[in-house]
Amino acid sequence: MIGFYLAATVVTLLQFFRVRERRLLLLALLFGAQALAFTREWWDPWQRAFQLASGAAGLLLVVFLSPRPLPRT
Repeated sequence: MIGFYLAATVVTLLQFFRVRERRLLLLALLFGAQALAFTREWWDPWQRAFQLASGAAGLLLVVFLSPRPLPRT
């Protein structure tokens, strides 16, 4: 599982450097935090902190991806 999230982080960062879309950084943070969470034991407080960071990055990604109304002119 760690390898999957680590590979997803690397692929997302490569895609970011290719297209320079800042929203991809949130996706990379989500994958990276999940990879770090899987390296910890269930009782380790850092495991919960990394999972919390992953969830926060996911929620921010939802905010940045949600459509915004067009301004009236």
